[in-house]
Amino acid sequence: MLIEAENLSKTYTLRKKTGRLKRERTTVEAVRDLNLSVAEGELLGYIGPNGAGKSTSIKMFTGILSPSGGSLRVAGLEPIRERKQLARQIGVVFGQRTTLWWDLPLRDSFALLHRMYAIPDERYAENLKRYVDLLGLDDLLDTPVRQLSLGQRMRGDLTAALLHDPSILYLDEPTIGLDVTSKAVVREFLAELNRERGTTIVLTTHDLDDIERLCRRVVVIDHGTVAYDGRLAALRARIATDRTLIVDLARPAAPVEVPNATVTRVDGPRQWLAFPADANAAELIAAVASRYEVLDVSIRETDIEDVIRELYSS
Repeated sequence: MLIEAENLSKTYTLRKKTGRLKRERTTVEAVRDLNLSVAEGELLGYIGPNGAGKSTSIKMFTGILSPSGGSLRVAGLEPIRERKQLARQIGVVFGQRTTLWWDLPLRDSFALLHRMYAIPDERYAENLKRYVDLLGLDDLLDTPVRQLSLGQRMRGDLTAALLHDPSILYLDEPTIGLDVTSKAVVREFLAELNRERGTTIVLTTHDLDDIERLCRRVVVIDHGTVAYDGRLAALRARIATDRTLIVDLARPAAPVEVPNATVTRVDGPRQWLAFPADANAAELIAAVASRYEVLDVSIRETDIEDVIRELYSS
């Protein structure tokens, strides 16, 4: 396992002023008895509401914060005690912060990282060419970072995080603020990186489209501990939210009446029918077609946002 956390915890002591000279101390558990294992080559979605403990746990995984309890090993190392060695094994990208040098051209930022990580010249040249080609950065290498758009800078940050061949890539909101085209480029790149190079990726995001398009396994963290750990498909099945059958009738009609389905919306000849996730869609379609003249049908699966929202509320 590349990441092994057992009963990991992190507590903070806060001091609040309660009088002219008095301070009240309170203890906050940001992470509580967190158990998590991440295997080599996984692309893990690591999600949860604000304040759930995601950022705190990622900071412990990267050696920025020291755990208050439990045990943690990343790439066979103890993050705090062996922080320098760990830095060569990990790459980190924060969507709202950059690791690039603001006033330098993109090429010079990469050159500095070449020296900082002591990357062999041949390997650096090979990696740089590969990532520049994949992410479409060739025309931007001589552009100062401050002149790049958000999408261009994100592609630059991804390249910077990968030049030294890390075993693990941590991504915190990598598509935040990006347009549809830039998001597609980043997602395609991450999928190929994981598939072809076997880079382990831990993806933290509020954009659940990222999770749905990239991750098979999802870990949901809430109140500092794991609320769900498993495949995305199993999470959908566990949360019994309805699916939707969209029916185009030959002509406008009153709401369709069939067993085990409820019409939630009518727009002319088109109707939306909610039905249980475990119900047989083929039987429902046959029931509608036997009673009405149907031109077209389609099924919309439960949105992942609805599934996660239901999990949080439960």
